[in-house]
Amino acid sequence: MVGKRDYYEVLGVSRNASKDDISAAYRKLAIRYHPDSNPDDEDATEKFKEAAEAYEVLHDPDKRAIYDQYGHAGLESGGAAPQFHDVSDIFEAFGDLFGLGDLFGGGFGGRRRRRQRRGADLRCDVTLDLEEAAQGVAKTVTFGRSKGCGTCSASGAKPGSSPEACRRCGGRGQVVQSAGILRVQTTCPSCQGAGQVISDPCTDCRGRGYVREEVNLEVAIPAGIDDGMAVRLREQGEPSPDGGPAGDCHCVVKVRTHRLFQREADHLILRLPITFSQAALGAKIEVPTLTGRTELDIRSGTESGKVYRIRGRGMPNPHGGPSGDLLVQTYIEVPKKLTARQEQLLRELAELEDTNVTPHRKSFLEKLAGYFTGEEE
Repeated sequence: MVGKRDYYEVLGVSRNASKDDISAAYRKLAIRYHPDSNPDDEDATEKFKEAAEAYEVLHDPDKRAIYDQYGHAGLESGGAAPQFHDVSDIFEAFGDLFGLGDLFGGGFGGRRRRRQRRGADLRCDVTLDLEEAAQGVAKTVTFGRSKGCGTCSASGAKPGSSPEACRRCGGRGQVVQSAGILRVQTTCPSCQGAGQVISDPCTDCRGRGYVREEVNLEVAIPAGIDDGMAVRLREQGEPSPDGGPAGDCHCVVKVRTHRLFQREADHLILRLPITFSQAALGAKIEVPTLTGRTELDIRSGTESGKVYRIRGRGMPNPHGGPSGDLLVQTYIEVPKKLTARQEQLLRELAELEDTNVTPHRKSFLEKLAGYFTGEEE
């Protein structure tokens, strides 16, 4: 990674520094280069980011082990590279760990806010026939979801009253606990991070601010979707508890078993029975597909289990790739009953092939009559 300084050099510690040494060095640099102490100083801001990046790696034993062995390139290839995009991400991750937010009036010019939480995701299910999955279809799904209580306007407080600021956290939703040099910020146990408490709850929603509703949505199912795949309905999940974006609803697809076709990825498999004469002499046979019939040439001398490929007559690819194929697997069907003429012809064939076959048997009633008359051999 061209241009990146060694993380130990950034923090000014040795390669065998302890976690306490690393924490102390980072705190010192974070205070020195904090954006509030160095307004409009881009160089200080970059050093602030650099120190946070070094601390993120070296205070984590797994990331530190990768870095010690492979350097910056090892972090990138192993998916362990630091994920900070801007200064607010650093405050979110480490600012309150050292009380930097309190030291500088809330962090970064006092503009740092508690990150809004996204609403929870939901799941619904839809069942399709194979033909529907192949063509794509619109389906209406029904599921339960929360919505803001109309009685209290989603506040959770009884009409005429209002939520009160939490006394324990002062409305911040977070409390700071000190442990020596470290100051750890955690969710306030009194208000569960809401920053406010409800002393007189709404009777309709019981103070939750939300009630359940039944939702009916039309879902566009793409052609080629497979069993177990899901269609994401963006922001159709639960609402955010603090004004953030709603979660998603994942519509999970179940495809019914088909009476003729089996599916393997984008291919369809059809087991086709053929007679011995068709296998031996060859034939033209109409076979079904999901979009109609097509003619298949059975070559002479086809063995049981032979697979014929009909290109492009399988399932569409749900990601826009080429369609799969129809794989026709033949098997020779042995008749359980023969007409007298069929039996005669097969015996003549057996004689031509000089093949030993079971001789013609008398019926059970003929043998029974011979047994009683003494004529049975």
